[in-house]
Amino acid sequence: MLQLRPNCECCNRDLPPAAVDARICSFECTFCADCTDTRLKGICPNCGGDLVRRPIRPAGKLLNSPASTERVFKQQGCPPLGSSL
Repeated sequence: MLQLRPNCECCNRDLPPAAVDARICSFECTFCADCTDTRLKGICPNCGGDLVRRPIRPAGKLLNSPASTERVFKQQGCPPLGSSL
């Protein structure tokens, strides 16, 4: 089951479970759409995989399968456009 991490790893922006602008890779690294589009070019800086829209878990299912509360944040931020992974 997806963790539904609560924030963008680049900018630390909150991404609640119903956020339509959350992006994930196959390892569930989580980023906002703005960082994904402007800084990362759609590629995860951790694994090199594609970043895609994170599915939304129905609100009723969050009761028994809550989103993660563990925040993952890169203090140094994400690499700027054109940087290598």
